[in-house]
Amino acid sequence: MSDVIRLLPDSVANQIAAGEVIQRPASVIKELVENAVDAGATDIRIVVRDAGKTMIQVIDNGCGMSDTDARMAFERHATSKIRSADDLFALTTMGFRGEALPSICAISEVEIKTRTSEAPMGTRLLIEGSKVIRQEAAVCEKGTVFTVKRLFFNVPARRKFLKSDNVELSNIMREFERLALINNKIRIHIDTGTREIDLRAGSLKQRIADIWKNSINMQLLPVNVDTSLVKIEGFVSRPEFARRRNPLQFFFVNGRHMRHPYFHKGVLSCFENLIAPDTQPCYFIKFTVDPQTIDVNIHPTKSEIKFEYEQQIWPILTATIKAALGKFSAVPSIDFETDALPVVPLKEGEVAEAPELEVRGDYNPFKTDSYRPERVDRNWESLYDGFRRESHKENSGFFGGRAGTEFPFAPRKTLAESFSESFAPVSSEAPSEAVAPSGTTLEFEKDLKNEVAPLCMQYADRYIISPSRDGLLIIDQHRAHVRVLYDDYLKRVEGMNVVSQSIMFPETITLDESQRAVLSGMEEELRKMGFALEYESGESWSITAVPSMLKNVNPSDIIHRILDSVSEDSENYGKESISQRNILERVALVMARSSAIKRGQHLSTIEMEHLMGNLFALPDPGLTPDGNPVFCILDEQKIDRLFGI
Repeated sequence: MSDVIRLLPDSVANQIAAGEVIQRPASVIKELVENAVDAGATDIRIVVRDAGKTMIQVIDNGCGMSDTDARMAFERHATSKIRSADDLFALTTMGFRGEALPSICAISEVEIKTRTSEAPMGTRLLIEGSKVIRQEAAVCEKGTVFTVKRLFFNVPARRKFLKSDNVELSNIMREFERLALINNKIRIHIDTGTREIDLRAGSLKQRIADIWKNSINMQLLPVNVDTSLVKIEGFVSRPEFARRRNPLQFFFVNGRHMRHPYFHKGVLSCFENLIAPDTQPCYFIKFTVDPQTIDVNIHPTKSEIKFEYEQQIWPILTATIKAALGKFSAVPSIDFETDALPVVPLKEGEVAEAPELEVRGDYNPFKTDSYRPERVDRNWESLYDGFRRESHKENSGFFGGRAGTEFPFAPRKTLAESFSESFAPVSSEAPSEAVAPSGTTLEFEKDLKNEVAPLCMQYADRYIISPSRDGLLIIDQHRAHVRVLYDDYLKRVEGMNVVSQSIMFPETITLDESQRAVLSGMEEELRKMGFALEYESGESWSITAVPSMLKNVNPSDIIHRILDSVSEDSENYGKESISQRNILERVALVMARSSAIKRGQHLSTIEMEHLMGNLFALPDPGLTPDGNPVFCILDEQKIDRLFGI
């Protein structure tokens, strides 16, 4: 048998690595800007065309590269950042693997112009699909000009599944925000073809104010602590400015952006009982630790970082945030001037009387013939009252219910007495007169068998429970209503039956760069769904009309939800033939979630029947539009297993 294992060519290996390192145009910008930061640049310019699909250019005034270094930089695992494995435990640079540039040139056309301060001439290098086309001397400024064209030109599957220009541009702007925040000492400029942003070098608070020009700097509280283990600095928002949608939450460690669910939970714990359960605070927090105590080499994007002392950093982080909240009076205080509850004093000579308790001296709980607990009667009567009230409500008839039906219950006293008598012990020594009248219990059981039980009931104000042919049906009321509303909204759009309702006092909404990029590409779809937005000035838009089918919904909140959903969750968004349909589906889903019955909302019998009737009239009632189950069925076998039968 001949040998079958062989070494892959560098071009193929680079394309494989590019699948992990370069996921979208925003990934290219991240890698190139981090290289510019490592090169000591103080001024970085980014130029983007067609959301990065046509061209991405990063210009910096860093140290530049020599002719040899410019050629070596595109070799796999070639880097100037580390020399040995020990350097991995003391990283002070953004890059270190030597994978970014080879991955970029493997899937695009790359042109680089670079010059060091000592060299009279620079060098120009042209690479296409990992193949060097030309290298020559060139006149250029000190620093590096890195141009990437035709991204994914030789990987059609990757290019095909890129999302639309608006979504990709939104991802670019989010990456730009992260890079600008952590490198606030560097001037950074971006030109997307439709908008330019120029951010001056300054403090972190100045950079936050420059990016989000909506007075957010007035909402922030400073956080600052310096210990031998960690230095924490940054800002958290005041509790009253917590957001329901699109909270600004950023963690940085040693100049690198990171995601850390453990520390995120620590920040949220500091705001317990200070903000509403469905809101989250904004925070911009930088950690500075010994590089030897963290590991950044666990993910190709270097966004997941392991801390050696995260258990010890947690209490430092939470104590610092709580101290900031307390220092600036952002926590609820105790009002010592409030009068206590009034207490009426006893009159002179009056003695407080304890409640009288009836005690039967001859009562023996082990003597069965005296067992006639009145508690049973009271419990049964209260249960019967609730059961009777629900049963006597007018039924809508969706599932064969009879409007105004009076169920044949026995009178309350007779029913309670018969229930108690059915549990009365029958002693062999007792006279026959002590036995319940003949037929009482049998007639009671006969009545129960002939009862028309309520069609459904609500449990925990979250679930609807109803008997069915296959078993016990349990329905999530919120998901069921989402399913019903979603299909109804799409049906109205397809039938051009959407009616807009003008808002008497238009509501102003503020959008950041990434949200405006998404909005510009979906204004037509929002109009079809019944929304009307008008541009005012700067970052402000006004909502002048909403769909008439939306009830009790904040227009600003639902627009934010729609933009977030489209930018983060849309699949196959890059296909122009189906992108419009995808947007409409996303908008319909957000509208349905916003208007649907909430968990914890009490429903009447009529409302439950109406919801069940609409749900099971749909062609696919079992799943929500995003694939979550709407109901489940407990059949007889499952119930038997619960009881060990």
